[in-house]
Amino acid sequence: MFPVYAQGTTWQNCSVAGVPTLKCMEIIFERALFFASSLVIVVLFIMFIIGSFTYLTSLGNPEKLKKAQNTLKYAIAGFVLFLASFLILKTIDLLFLGNKGDIFRFTIGPK
Repeated sequence: MFPVYAQGTTWQNCSVAGVPTLKCMEIIFERALFFASSLVIVVLFIMFIIGSFTYLTSLGNPEKLKKAQNTLKYAIAGFVLFLASFLILKTIDLLFLGNKGDIFRFTIGPK
């Protein structure tokens, strides 16, 4: 069964008498990781759009063609790096951590 990340730790679970504890760092790290991944995907999508649009409107101009090809090449390289980093972390989780999905969770101390 896959873990449901929407039911993660809430702010109420990490504070004691209304005062945030170090346990709140789990939530901050989890949300920062999600935000960074989302940002990378959006930037790569925009790079694909810009590169494709530049390629289509180049009208055979060698400078514009080269610029469009470079943009598309860097977008593909970024996507491959993003995907490879995710797959490497999943492989580490599978081989060394028992495939619990805990590698994407920042936990402090025992649960």
